[in-house]
Amino acid sequence: MRVSVITATYNSAATLKETMESVQAQDYPDIEYIVIDGNSSDGTQDLVRSYGQAVQHFVSERDRGIYDALNKGIALATGDIIALLHSDDVFDHPSVISRVVDMFRESKAEMICTDVQICDPEDMHRVRRYYSCTRWKPWMFRIGHQPPHPGCFVRRELYLKYGNFDLSYRISADFDLLLRFILKHKLHVEYRKFVSVRMRDGGTSNAGFKARMEANREDHLSLRKNGYFSFLPFIYLKYLLKAFQWLNKQKA
Repeated sequence: MRVSVITATYNSAATLKETMESVQAQDYPDIEYIVIDGNSSDGTQDLVRSYGQAVQHFVSERDRGIYDALNKGIALATGDIIALLHSDDVFDHPSVISRVVDMFRESKAEMICTDVQICDPEDMHRVRRYYSCTRWKPWMFRIGHQPPHPGCFVRRELYLKYGNFDLSYRISADFDLLLRFILKHKLHVEYRKFVSVRMRDGGTSNAGFKARMEANREDHLSLRKNGYFSFLPFIYLKYLLKAFQWLNKQKA
């Protein structure tokens, strides 16, 4: 079973090396690594090329943002399973991919969701929030709360069947994709209490009050577009759930 790991990057040379090293450290032998770069100017391209054949596909060109880059990576992928590892995130330990493959082999799952630790950007071993997929429930989509997307591993055929990231959403295309996969199309999803990814706190949806408001608006639009009732003020209830993530940050 081949696993395609896709990293989208733009001017992230400062963190990308750690990301790539965590992929190289995986003990699973059949990994296809794909890096899609948005034509960076900070040395990212030279860094990726320095890994030689360890990166099977490398594309560097202007794009329409992270979701466009991820769609390009998905189009190139040949693996049975697709994993998305952002350029400032790392796999938690060297056995992540082998453990996930075992989970797929032991079940009939079409998607496996795992836990994610959200960490201090300056110290990836200092956990700020523990994002548990087992505490998450599908009804939470209704308040704009999704399972931890970096911890979701998906059979490639699902993208072919149900589509990739919708680029009409600038911030919430990941919410929209998981909403379609899990709630709308009712895929066989298994939720495992297992930390797969450590991610730096921050990101597009957390980059200031205006970005949060835009993300909430896009969550609301995605729910409506996919045929679900949504009342925009309800979306803000998800911040109560994020408070619980902070309270449970030390739990594994």
